[in-house]
Amino acid sequence: MFERPRGTRDFGPEEMAERRKLENILRRTFESYGYHEVMTPTFEHAELFVERSGPGILDEMYTFKDKGGRELSLRPELTAPVMRFYAQDMQRSPKPLKLYYFGPAFRYERPQKGRYREFWQMGLELIGADTPQATAEMISVAYDSMKNAGLKNFRLRIGDVKILKNFLDSIGKNDRDTMRAIDKRDTELPDEIMEFISMNNPEELENHGPEDEVEHYRNVLDLLSSAGVEYVMDLGIARGLDYYTGVVFEIEAPELGAEKQICGGGEYRLAELFGAQPVATSGFAIGFDRTLLALKKDGFKAELKGPDAYVIGSKETISEAFALARKMRNAGCIVEMELTGKGMGKALKKASSIGSKYAVLVGEDEVESGEYTIKDLSSGEQRKMPLEELLSLCPSDKEGY
Repeated sequence: MFERPRGTRDFGPEEMAERRKLENILRRTFESYGYHEVMTPTFEHAELFVERSGPGILDEMYTFKDKGGRELSLRPELTAPVMRFYAQDMQRSPKPLKLYYFGPAFRYERPQKGRYREFWQMGLELIGADTPQATAEMISVAYDSMKNAGLKNFRLRIGDVKILKNFLDSIGKNDRDTMRAIDKRDTELPDEIMEFISMNNPEELENHGPEDEVEHYRNVLDLLSSAGVEYVMDLGIARGLDYYTGVVFEIEAPELGAEKQICGGGEYRLAELFGAQPVATSGFAIGFDRTLLALKKDGFKAELKGPDAYVIGSKETISEAFALARKMRNAGCIVEMELTGKGMGKALKKASSIGSKYAVLVGEDEVESGEYTIKDLSSGEQRKMPLEELLSLCPSDKEGY
C-alpha cells in the first residue's frame, strides 16, 4: 500500500467544501478592493529565492536539477515569483498594479500542527504606490479578509522596521542578533529596547525619527482608525526578512498557540533584485491552512450541497433518462442520475440520502406521454409536468451552457 508523502494531506469532499468556501470569501474580499489574480509556475530557478531570502533558504526548499542541469526549486513562497513576473513582463503596466495570488507552496521542514511541507498561500502585491493611504488600504484588505471569513478572535499588530532600526542605530544595537531577539520577543532584551517596543501611542514617537517615516506611520494608523480597523501599535515587529523598508504588520489567532501567526506583510523593495527599476511595493501573505484551522475552532464549516434533481430511469428507458439529465444540466440544474440500476425504492432512498431536492422518474409512461413524474423529496408531493416546466425548476441564478 502506498502512503502519501510526509507533510502532505488528502482532502475529502467535506474538507474541500470548507477550503473552497474560504477561498471564495478571500477572493471576493481582494477583488472588492480592485485586485486581479495572477498565477506563476509551481517551480522556479532556485537562485530566485536565494536572491530574495539568502542562501539559508536552500535548506528549506525542495531543489532539484532538470535534464539540462539547471537548478530548480518548488516555490517556498509566492512573493518572489510574482515580483519576478512583474520584472519580466509588467514593468510598463500602469501603476499602481494590484495583483493577488492563491496557490500551493513547499518547504522541507518538520511537519507539526498548522505547518506542512505542502501548504497554501493567498496574498497580494501593491506595486507602484507609497502613500499612507496605499499602505493603509493594503492592511485593510488583510483585516477585512479575516472579518469576512468570520474569524472572531484575531489581533492585528502594526509596526515600522525603519523606525525600529533607526532607534537601534541610536543605541548601537542594529544587528541581526538583536533583530532576531526582538522578533522572538526575547525576555532578556535590554530595558531600553523593551521600553521602546512597548510604546503604544504614536505621539510617543516624537524625536524617535526619521521624521518623515514617523509621520508616514502615524498617517497609516490614523487612516485605519478612521475606517474602524482595530489594531495594536507594536514596534517590536522585526519581520525576519531584510527587504522590508517601513510599515509592517502581523495578524495572529491566539487560539492556535505557538503557530498563531496567520498573516503578515508590509512595505518592501524587491523589484530591483530581479532586474527591474526600483518601485515602492507592499503586500502580504495569508497562511491559508492556519487561517482555516483558526476558523474551524470558531465553528466554520461548509455543507456539501445535494443536487437539484436525481433522475431515475428504468432498464427500458435508460437512454431517455440519460438524455433528460443532460438537458437539465444544460438548463442550469445540478443533476445526478441513478447509475447502478437500483430498484425504484432504493434509488429514492439514495436521492434522499444525498440531499436531492427532487427525484425525476422516467418510466415508459413518462416517455410515451412526454410528462415526467416529479417527487419533492422534502414534502413527498408528487406530480407530473412536461419538459418545459421541468426545466423551469432549475435555479434561476445559474446560466446554461
